[in-house]
Amino acid sequence: MKNFVVKTIANAGALAVAIWLLQDITLTGDNTGRKTLTLILVALLFGLVNFVVKPVVKLLTLPLFILTLGLITLVVNALMLMLTSWLAGVVGLDFHVEGFWTAVLGGLIISVVSWALNVVLPDED
Repeated sequence: MKNFVVKTIANAGALAVAIWLLQDITLTGDNTGRKTLTLILVALLFGLVNFVVKPVVKLLTLPLFILTLGLITLVVNALMLMLTSWLAGVVGLDFHVEGFWTAVLGGLIISVVSWALNVVLPDED
């Protein structure tokens, strides 16, 4: 359970950094509390997408991973971020990613920040 909470906090922090750095990734809300709640819910949604959809996509694109020496990971991460944006819109969360290249850059930022936060934060059960 503690590992799940730590990963969600890391995802929320990484998403917050991407929102802060890129103007085309937006998170809107009436006040700071609402924005924080939306950010946590989007982080949960992002974690769910990465847990359920990403392994299937990686398996289906395995030849491309081999051919591009793993660079296709940037595209897969961007697609997962765009899927999260779309799902957030479906469930009524105020989170949006505008454009594929913004999603690529956002996915790169989220990957680096999430990795750094997972190194710093404890992950024991």
